[in-house]
Amino acid sequence: MPESKKRKKKGQSHEDNLEIKSWTEGIPMSPSWWAPTFVALLIIGLIWMVVLYMTNGRYPIPGIGNGNIIIGLAFMMAGFLMTLRWR
Repeated sequence: MPESKKRKKKGQSHEDNLEIKSWTEGIPMSPSWWAPTFVALLIIGLIWMVVLYMTNGRYPIPGIGNGNIIIGLAFMMAGFLMTLRWR
């Protein structure tokens, strides 16, 4: 019959924390404005796209038609790329 796995001892979690801290040591923390900015960009992009589809492409900027899609996606992409650098 195979042996069951051994339970971790309480002291091992401290060693795991030290291992995580060792590779994240030189990485600076994000500034305090970073998270609100990327959340705002994501929400602005979402609202832009919702307004675009609810008005059949006439708004938020009249006259550019499907260029509004590019603008909305650019807002969302900028917010998403900021999430990749957040720490």
